[in-house]
This record gives sequence, C-alpha cells and structure tokens, in this order.
Amino acid sequence: MIELKNVKKEYDNGFVALKNINLHCNEGEITALIGPSGCGKTTLMKLINRLDNPTKGSVSIKGKDISKIDPVELRRSIGYVIQQIGLFPHMNIARNVGTVPKLLKWDKERIKNRVDELLELVSLDPEIYRERFPSELSGGQQQRIGVIRALAAEPSVILMDEPFSALDPISREQLQDELVRLQREIKKSIVFVTHDMDEALKIADRIVLMKSGEIVQHGTPEEILRHPANAFVEEFIGQKRLERFQDIPPVSQVMVKRPITVTPNRGLAESMRIMEDKKVDSLIVVDEMNHLLGYITVFDVVKAYSNEYALVKHIMHSFNTTVEPDTLLPDAIQLMTELQTPYLPVVKEKGILEGLLTRGSIVGFIGSAYPSIKEGAV
Repeated sequence: MIELKNVKKEYDNGFVALKNINLHCNEGEITALIGPSGCGKTTLMKLINRLDNPTKGSVSIKGKDISKIDPVELRRSIGYVIQQIGLFPHMNIARNVGTVPKLLKWDKERIKNRVDELLELVSLDPEIYRERFPSELSGGQQQRIGVIRALAAEPSVILMDEPFSALDPISREQLQDELVRLQREIKKSIVFVTHDMDEALKIADRIVLMKSGEIVQHGTPEEILRHPANAFVEEFIGQKRLERFQDIPPVSQVMVKRPITVTPNRGLAESMRIMEDKKVDSLIVVDEMNHLLGYITVFDVVKAYSNEYALVKHIMHSFNTTVEPDTLLPDAIQLMTELQTPYLPVVKEKGILEGLLTRGSIVGFIGSAYPSIKEGAV
C-alpha cells in the first residue's frame, strides 16, 4: 500500500535525517512509527504526503510513485491529523469537517450527509455539534473532530502525527480506544507517529522502531515484545513491559484446537446429529481445505428444518470479526466483550481456521494456569 524504497533524506547543511529506509505499510493496518526525538519518524511521515521530498529513493502509494503526482492533489487524497488539532477557529464544526470535500467540489447535500455521518461515527450528535465552534468543545472533542475531518473525503491513507499527546491521560486513553474501534469499521491505512510505547502497543498492527534515521526493528507488537532486536529496543520497550508480557498468552495457547465443524453442503438433519453427538449449540462452517466460511446455530437449523432440501450454506451466517493466533488473550477477551459474542474464530493466513476461542476455553486456561482458583473458597 505505502512503500518506501532505499529512501535517504539529507538536508543542505549535511544532516542526514533518514538513511536507506525500506518500509512497506500494509493496506488497512495501523503502522506506528516510534523512537526518540530526532530519530526521523516525523520526517518519514512528511515524505508520504510530499511536505518534504527524499534526496534519494522513492515513495509510492498503491504502486504509484508519488513524485509523479501533483502535491496538492496528493495531499487532498490523504487525511492528516496533527497534535495541535488545527481546526479553523472561525469555522463551525460542519465547515471544518467539510473543508476538503468542498475543495474537491462535492455538492452541499453530499457534504452535509458526510459531516453528519462522521459526527455520528464518533458519538457526537450532529444536531448538537454541527453548528458549534471549536472553542465550544473540550480538547477531546476537538481532537475527535480533527480525526473525522481527516476521514471526510474518504481517503485510503491517513497520517497521524502524535495526535493525542497534548491531551490529558483520560481523554488520551479514550481517543486511543476510539481509534481502535473506528479502524475496525473503516479499515484505513494509517501511519501513526508516537513517542509512547504503550500507545503504539495498544493501537498498532505493526510497529517501526527508529533510531538516528534508521529502522532498528519492524514487526507486530507481539514480535517486538517477544523478540527485541537489540539492547536499544529492550531499553525502549522497558523491562517492566517485557516482564509483564511474558505472563500474557496468545490465543493460540488458549483456544479449542479442533472445534466442531461442518461443510456447507451438509444437510440440516446431519448438522443436528453432529450438534447432539458433540453437545454443542452451533457449528463452524468450513470448506474441504478448512477455510473459514461462517457458522450456524441450533436455532437456525430448527427454523429451517421443515425444508428437507435446505443445506448448511443456505442458513449460514458470516463472521464479522476473527482473531489471529498471536493475538494476546486480553485483547481477544475485550473484543468478545465488546461484540457480546461467546466465541471468536482463530484464523491464520489465507483464512484457514486454526481454532476457536470460547468462554469455556478461557475459563479452562485460567483454571490450569492458576490452580488456586480451582481450589477456591468454600
């Protein structure tokens, strides 16, 4: 999606801000750039929307070299959120959010509908907030407006330069949670600059650690926590985080490894028999290669049972959310709680079903990991 190849940035005074950077940011993921002050993370971000240009190398988005794109056109196609928020104080919220769509010549009705849609997305009632001015909002509300303004023109790429660092701790945590929730819905490619490792671990799909203009390590939060590349990474993560992480299992250690499955062309009588034999009230639907397709419940089977020609594929539901084997258990539990679901399928690359995280498997793991819980109080 976003790719930097052999990128170097050297200024006229001889200072080299970036040294031979090679980086690929996956589509639909949050990539966090983190490192000490002066490491080059903000410079790297500025190259993506041509606020600065590389001395050497190339930057491309969706396979297109951005040096061939008009800078103004490029920036209007990329969302940008900064620490200072940058709302226009003389404009109400509707005009602030609609700034880029207006520049892109959207009609008034389309802009109004988009503004209202985005306000609702961050739980701000359009009827209340549309006509307010930035000075009438709290810091957290202003930053929410900054985020949705970046989304207004439906860009595929969003750049966020320490957007929450000026907020108080409570507002900051709320905005981080909001971003994670939003990303599950909007699936944008986000490059997020931060100096806070806890923030990076919380929101990012991948973390890029930088030092002195170079990438020291690039990987998922779990990869970086489990396998720090060197002493600098260990120090930056912090010993307490490393020790705390060692006790947190991924879902692959907790899940049911052989969940009860059924193929889409099975009949309903067969499906009911499997449920009775295995004493379960739902079945995971997979194809012959074990690709996850969906699920059925006993209620679905009972409802359609009178139709003897009905097959599993006719009553199957799709999963809106899955987790990967290396997802940390607390993150998966939080997801189950938010979605109010009794289980989550664990899926590896290419959609292959690896297992099923259930409430029962979580309780079983806790019981085995902490035997005193089994002994309990009488």
